[in-house]
Amino acid sequence: MRIFNGVRFRAWFLSLLVCGFWQSYATAGLITFGSGGNQFTMNFVDIGNAGNADDTTGSPNPAGAVAYAYGLGKYEVSEDMITKFNASQSLQITKDTRGDAKPATSVSWNEAARFTNWLNTSTGGSAAYNFTTSGVNDNIALWGSGDAGYDASNPYRNSLATYVLPSMDEWYKAAYYNPTTGTYFDFPNGSDTAPTAVVSGTADNTAVYSQSGPADVNLAGGLSPYGIMGLGGNVWEWEETSFDLNNSSGSSVRGVRGGGWNNSSIFSSSSVWSSLNPANASPNVGFRVASLSSSASVPEPG
Repeated sequence: MRIFNGVRFRAWFLSLLVCGFWQSYATAGLITFGSGGNQFTMNFVDIGNAGNADDTTGSPNPAGAVAYAYGLGKYEVSEDMITKFNASQSLQITKDTRGDAKPATSVSWNEAARFTNWLNTSTGGSAAYNFTTSGVNDNIALWGSGDAGYDASNPYRNSLATYVLPSMDEWYKAAYYNPTTGTYFDFPNGSDTAPTAVVSGTADNTAVYSQSGPADVNLAGGLSPYGIMGLGGNVWEWEETSFDLNNSSGSSVRGVRGGGWNNSSIFSSSSVWSSLNPANASPNVGFRVASLSSSASVPEPG
């Protein structure tokens, strides 16, 4: 690679920005969405160790292999984020009203996908999910071979999107994978032993379960080995992937994972995987968002 002087490098860099060739590879950090009084930030944590092996001890079996690095929201999506989404455009997502910092629950998969699409389109990106009708809780259509960003291995997700609902494998890896040893834990606290139950807090090796309600998203127990909160307990979370793992129909039931505040600890283990119709909502089911880096390359200066 030739070395530019300062003037020529700045000119090249600016030309990339103007021409749209500059693509960020960052999957983590604080990202701002919305505008004015309806702004909010999401904190994405890097999930590295690309190309890790599957776990063969949990449910489903196998699970957890992801060939690429990605980011995952450190916290569950909050009620405040949905409120600001609703104030920013015409589609209105229904949610429970426990408090701004509480996890957004009673949000269907379809509504969560609408929210995630808006994260993309409101920042100039491509929608992740193919909604062809206007109802906020209508099922998606599959992307087809004639659509830009079509991925035959996953017709639910458009490959040009940056923000998505985590797939079964993406969620599973973020919760149970041990980035130090390449093995898997039974629970998302980095242990084969269940965390201690708490009402709220951030202490290591704790989680919000066997309680009367959810904690604030930033007080939902100790962190996972990757540094993510609330993957066990607080609320169940939607996965992008259909429960049959085929992603072949927009009406297929979707996976939900992690257990809730009103469940016992076993529901947050890697051996428990449940499902829900994408148009249904539950007061103990919420979601979080994943972040993908661009597949476009930055041209070498020449």
